[in-house]
Amino acid sequence: MSEVTRLDEWVTRSAERRPDAIAVVLGDRSISYGLLEETSNRLAHALRGSGCREGDRVALLADKSPESLTAILAVYKAGAILVPLDPDSPSARQARILRSCDPHCVLSEAGAVAAARARCLREEGALRPADRLAWMGTASEAADQGVDSLLFSWDDVATCQATPVPRDASKDAAAHILYTSGSTGEPKGVVVLHRGVVRFVEWALRHFGIGSDERLSGLSPLHFDLSTFDIFGAFASGAELHLISRELTLLPKHLADCIRNSALTQLFAVPSVLNYMARFDVVKQDDFPALRRLLWCGEVLPTPSLVYWMQRLPDVTFTNLYGPTETTIASSYYDVPACPEDDRAEIPIGQACDGEELLVLDENLEPRPFGAIGELYIGGVGLAMGYWGDPERTAAAFVEHPHGKGRIYRTGDLARLDDKGLVYFLGRADSQIKSRGFRIELGEVESAVAATGLALESVVTAVQTNGFEGQQICCAYVPVVAGDDGDNHGDSGHEVLRGELRRLLPAYMLPTRWIRCEQLPRNASGKLDRKWVKSLFEEGLTEAHAAPA
Repeated sequence: MSEVTRLDEWVTRSAERRPDAIAVVLGDRSISYGLLEETSNRLAHALRGSGCREGDRVALLADKSPESLTAILAVYKAGAILVPLDPDSPSARQARILRSCDPHCVLSEAGAVAAARARCLREEGALRPADRLAWMGTASEAADQGVDSLLFSWDDVATCQATPVPRDASKDAAAHILYTSGSTGEPKGVVVLHRGVVRFVEWALRHFGIGSDERLSGLSPLHFDLSTFDIFGAFASGAELHLISRELTLLPKHLADCIRNSALTQLFAVPSVLNYMARFDVVKQDDFPALRRLLWCGEVLPTPSLVYWMQRLPDVTFTNLYGPTETTIASSYYDVPACPEDDRAEIPIGQACDGEELLVLDENLEPRPFGAIGELYIGGVGLAMGYWGDPERTAAAFVEHPHGKGRIYRTGDLARLDDKGLVYFLGRADSQIKSRGFRIELGEVESAVAATGLALESVVTAVQTNGFEGQQICCAYVPVVAGDDGDNHGDSGHEVLRGELRRLLPAYMLPTRWIRCEQLPRNASGKLDRKWVKSLFEEGLTEAHAAPA
C-alpha cells in the first residue's frame, strides 16, 4: 500500500475503485463510498466558503452517524483540524474546550437534543459570534428547534460543488485535537498528526490482513482515539464500518446480537465492554462465525475475561494493543498465542508496532535490566505534536531521546521488559503507594482480585489517612453473580474475596475497605472511572452504589 498524506485520501481512493460499495452502516441506514466522497466534498466547499482556512479548528458536536463521518472527512478535505466533542459531557466542559481551541465553527448534528446542546453553548458564551454554528440538517429543521443565526445548513451544502477542494499535502499537518482529562481540572488537547494515524493504520492492515470484504466494528465514541482506527481502518481497506450506538454497548445481549447479525469480522473494544458481555454470559460456544479477530486497547483486560472469550471463540485471533492518546491509537501489540491455562497469567503489551520504540527507563533515562521495573517511554513516528496551546506541559511530557533520536513520550506507566523482548504493563507510576512502610503497586492488587475469579471487574485505589498505615487500600468490585448481596458468603461478599486474596497477596497488600457495585462507572471514553470510585471512599461510603449515568 502506498502511503497517503491525509486521512481523507483513503475514501477518495475507495470511491474511485468501488463507488457503489457500502462504506458506513448504522442500523438500517447506510452510505456508499461514492456518496460519502461526494457529500464530504460539498461540505468541505461549504466550510471553505464560510472562511475556513488551512489549520483552522472545526469542532464536531455529534453522535456517530453517516453524517458525522461525512463531517470528519470534510474537515480534513478543507485542510482544517478536527476537534471532536463528547456530546454527553456537560456544556460547561464543552465550552472550556471551545475557548481553548478557538474553532472557526461548530458542526452540529440536527435534532432536538442537538438544538438544546447548541443553546447551552450559546448561554455559556462559547458560540460568539452567534453564526459560528453550522447545522447538519435543513434550515427549516433548525428553525423548528429554535436554532437560528446559522453559519450554514445542509441546504447550503447541497448547492456546493462535489469536486475535491485543493489543499496542502504536508505530511506534518495536524489531523485532530483530542481533549483528555487534565490533572489541573482543565482538559488538555492532544494534537494528533495525519502521518501518525496513517502509520498505525497501514501497519494494522498489513499485520491483520484486513481486506475490502470485511465488516469492522465502530464501538468507540468519536472523541476517543480508538475510533480513529475504527473509521480509517475501514476506509483504508475499502471495508464496511458498522457503527454501534453507545446505548447498545450498555446492553450486552443486544450487543452480542448486533455482532452476530452484522456478521462482523473484526471487533475492537475497550476491555470494560468485553468484561460486561462476559459478566452476563452472552457469548455462546463457537459464536460469531464471521468474526476473525478481536482487539482490545485502553485498559488491562483481566485474564479471566480473556479466558472466557478465548474458550468460546477458538477460531478467533486475540490481540492486546497498548498506547496512550499522545502516541496515536496504539504503539505496541501482543497476539495471544493460546488460551491461558491460569487465570493469574500475565498478558504482556508485547512489542513495538513498526516505526515505534518502547523503552523501560529509570529516573535518569537509563535502560532498566530485564525483569526490573521502570517507567515506560515511547518514541517513533506515532508521537503527537504535543498539547494545544500548552508548551510547558508539552516540554514536560515529550522529552529528548537519551540517544539523540528525536523525542520520546513519558507515559507515566510502569513496565518491565523480559528476556524475549516483550513488555509488561504494571500500572501507573502514580499508583504506587506506601502503606505501613511497604511500597505497594495498586495494579498488582487489582490483578490479584481478578485472579480470584470472584470479581468480574474491580478498581483498587488508595485514600490518605492520619493513621500509621499512611494510605488505606480500597477496592470497589462487581461480583461474579450479578445482584449478589453477599448473603451467600456469610457476613459479607467481600469477606470471601478477601479470603481468596490472602492466598495471593501478603497481608499488608490486602484492601481494608470495600464497596460492592452492580456496575462500575465509566468515563466518556468507556474506561473505568477511577476518580469517581476514589471519591466514594474519600466520602466514607460503605454501601453499594449505582454507577453514574
